[in-house]
Amino acid sequence: MTPFAALHHADTPLLLPNAWDHASAMALAGRGFSAVGTTSLGVAAAAGLPDGASATRDETMRLASALGTESFLLSVDAEDGFSDDPDEVASFAVELAAAGAVGINLEDGLGPAGLHAAKIAAVKSAAPDLFVNARTDTYWLGEGDGEETLRRLDAYQQAGADGVFVPGVADPAAIGALVERLDVPLNILYSPTGPTVPQLAALGVRRVSLGSLPYRRALGAMLETVTAVAEGRSPQGAALSYDEVVALGRAGRRR
Repeated sequence: MTPFAALHHADTPLLLPNAWDHASAMALAGRGFSAVGTTSLGVAAAAGLPDGASATRDETMRLASALGTESFLLSVDAEDGFSDDPDEVASFAVELAAAGAVGINLEDGLGPAGLHAAKIAAVKSAAPDLFVNARTDTYWLGEGDGEETLRRLDAYQQAGADGVFVPGVADPAAIGALVERLDVPLNILYSPTGPTVPQLAALGVRRVSLGSLPYRRALGAMLETVTAVAEGRSPQGAALSYDEVVALGRAGRRR
């Protein structure tokens, strides 16, 4: 079992924050997070590109290359693998592993479950040590069909997925039912209106992702700051100093 995989079998769930650039990842690592993920929305939006449209392969690879040699464990959100060809997805996964990534997140976008399973199998064959977190969008894009979710997750387990991810499900009973039927760790996307991390832990969830929430809140904080200044008020909330931000870049160059 790899060190990253072991984090999914610890006493507490892996809380995985998601970065969108070098500075955000280094800031998270500086707060003590031993593993950091990337957010496809943040990477895409920062580059002025659409999310979930296979448009950010190059940007994702560049970020992985910049972060893969850092001291933390890196898991990369690769959307659907940026291709419908399982061999091309596997080739990209090999590139990520060579750059230092230890995990990859692959989403099905409610496409054919058989195709997604083929991508998972191809990745595990080409990069066996890369932790594959297989995401189904039944709740995220569909109507939260529990049986369809289980059908897809079972196919992904059988294909070799190391963990499965069901964003959008927040009902404790539904989450508990998934845990009972799964043989691999369940990843849930945290929602401020959903169960807390301790509640998710009690349900048996093994990984909790923050997804694009940190990026969206960062944008929200920026707008709140500008509005406060424009209205003659002092901005509230935490802010890193200029020197602290400069140090994040220096930390990366030292390695």
